[in-house]
Amino acid sequence: MNRKKINKDKLLAQKKQYLFLITIMALGILAGILFVFFISSEDKTLLLDNLNHFFTSIKENKLNYTDSLINSISSNILSIILIWLLGISVIGIPFILGFMIFKGFVLGFSISSILVNYGFKGILVAISYIFPHHIIYLIMWLLLGFYALSFSCKLFKLLFLKKNVNLKEHFRKYLKILVLCLLVSCILSLFEVYVTPSLINLFIF
Repeated sequence: MNRKKINKDKLLAQKKQYLFLITIMALGILAGILFVFFISSEDKTLLLDNLNHFFTSIKENKLNYTDSLINSISSNILSIILIWLLGISVIGIPFILGFMIFKGFVLGFSISSILVNYGFKGILVAISYIFPHHIIYLIMWLLLGFYALSFSCKLFKLLFLKKNVNLKEHFRKYLKILVLCLLVSCILSLFEVYVTPSLINLFIF
């Protein structure tokens, strides 16, 4: 009975942590969406020029796929390793939360930029831009962020509260999450570079 109660309490705590991280990312997305409306007209013009250049490159098949793939994979790998390392640090919690907000902000800003500049006809472009790889990215960051925060909290309990924590077992699981996220990010980078432009090209105005 006690074990069932412990497992139930543990599951409830995990749900609360996931809900907290989802809320953090949602706030980041909302901030990114709203930010577009507060930038200056000069910045909006520059943003529109960059979007037009990007869509023109897709339409005319002028994208450098090799460079894009290298940039995407290297950026994802660096971000994943950074968050993972912050998870094995007792001071990493605020930085992990800040990173989650930033990831949500970038996605919200990208979607809002397309919709604000192209209106109703940009809806399908925005959908093809985020689905499915950006949705999977968010799930991956959510998973990594959860385990990073969890491990950091366990480390804090062990070092400062002197609680009995099987750190070796948790580290093994945390290491598996790192490998999983690295593999998923590489697959998503391939999709983002080689498939997403083709999807966007179907709806380019």
